[in-house]
Amino acid sequence: MMIRGRGRREDEHSMHGSGIHIGGNNNAPNQNVVGQNISHVHQSASVQGAVDIETVRGLLASFRSEVDRNQGNLEHAVALRAMTDTVDASLAAPNPQARVDALRGVVQALPALVAGTVVEQGGEALVHAIAGWLS
Repeated sequence: MMIRGRGRREDEHSMHGSGIHIGGNNNAPNQNVVGQNISHVHQSASVQGAVDIETVRGLLASFRSEVDRNQGNLEHAVALRAMTDTVDASLAAPNPQARVDALRGVVQALPALVAGTVVEQGGEALVHAIAGWLS
């Protein structure tokens, strides 16, 4: 009597290109994750409408510290510091429209500058908080 369960299953997975599909435009290669470690997985949640200015200030301070600690490894360290200064000034600006315009510019530009860097998570957290506070 021959039991084929486990060996056959692995063969089926490799024959059919097993992977993870999360919808949308998934251009990354599929990975067989059976028994494999997965790293560099990031999770985010929408916080729109649930953020106050103190949360944004706290994330700004944290992100600024991250940028300062890692400045030698960041291609755009000067631009990232300038963005933190823009956010800081915008939070204190008396003109609400100027504040909104400047912060929206940061929300649009910052993700591209932090993508793939050691400060990506902190930058994205700041962007989500600003977007939540603006909405």
